[in-house]
Amino acid sequence: MQHHPVSPIPDRTPPKPFGRVAVLGAGSWGTAVAATFAKAGVSTRIWGRDIRVCDEINAKHQNQRYLADVPLPPKLYAVHEMRAALDGAEAVAIIVPSRSIRSVARQMAEYVEPHIPVAVCAKGIEAETGLLMTQVAEEELHGNPVGCISGPTFAAETALGHPTAATVAFPFSHRDRLDPDRSPAVRMAMSLSTESFRAYVSDDLTGVEVGGAVKNVIAIACGMMMGAGFAENTRAALITRGVEEMKALAEALGGRRETVTGLSGVGDLTLTCSSPTSRNMSLGLQLGKGIARDACFDGQPVVVEGEMNARSVTDLARRVGVSMPICEAVRSVLHHGAELGETFAALWSRPIEAEPRALDLSFDHPASDTAVQKLAERFS
Repeated sequence: MQHHPVSPIPDRTPPKPFGRVAVLGAGSWGTAVAATFAKAGVSTRIWGRDIRVCDEINAKHQNQRYLADVPLPPKLYAVHEMRAALDGAEAVAIIVPSRSIRSVARQMAEYVEPHIPVAVCAKGIEAETGLLMTQVAEEELHGNPVGCISGPTFAAETALGHPTAATVAFPFSHRDRLDPDRSPAVRMAMSLSTESFRAYVSDDLTGVEVGGAVKNVIAIACGMMMGAGFAENTRAALITRGVEEMKALAEALGGRRETVTGLSGVGDLTLTCSSPTSRNMSLGLQLGKGIARDACFDGQPVVVEGEMNARSVTDLARRVGVSMPICEAVRSVLHHGAELGETFAALWSRPIEAEPRALDLSFDHPASDTAVQKLAERFS
């Protein structure tokens, strides 16, 4: 028998980061992400609406309005013209509030080529359509590969170089699976990775986005209960059952339950539910203490993503037949004038259920009437 020599496997070429990226949005998180790209050695231009913010980034390497006292890389360049930001960009990150995703994507569509990958960094569900943020962007763009960056990330800590991890998610085409090193997700992850920022890659865009949208609502619930005087047992229960609500919605929309146990789900939920640095947690804390909504944040018009998501998430869940009792409770308080104590007492006295889904059972809570009465008293 004749033996043929086995050809050696060629050395694998490392994935190539993008040479230039554009970050659309010069708020706190946009500035932090742009700084991370720049620290990774990527030529980075950040676009902002406020020309004073752009000038300060260029002249002083600071963004005092949105990221006070955090030094920015000298090579980070800010522009006020979107065309200038997108000129020559090999990839784009849109980092504006969820309500602005559609208008910004529509504006950038005029200047960006269809093959350029676009990562959306807003978290939420569009109220009018029930679309996830990447789906909103897709409607306005011209066939660009659209993904997202999501995870447990406070902007200031990220920009200051605290060890941070996040997930980069894009759909994987057949070509991407054959050659993942050239996929948008892998190249975006390589472009973000520094000594302190660690990026993970996912192909489950739906699962990643659902985690980011739902966690804000659960954080408001945690804040409400903590503000009312309850402690760690209560928060742990809400976080855990909140994860189950995330899993159920993700699965119903075609995502994977396991994705929710990662950085964009459990990771982001844990962070957001554990610190008043989160606007969502902070809003819940204030409401739990009995502060009226219009008096929260000292009466300032602070945008809280979870407040809007409480309605859009539950609208979508109802449409696809998913039960989300914690999110429904938050919606009732925020949007339907429900009394906070009675609402959460009713949540806790719902029928007893099995935790593993395979054990399909439900029966009345034996102390439901007492639970409603006693728990409601704790909020008064």
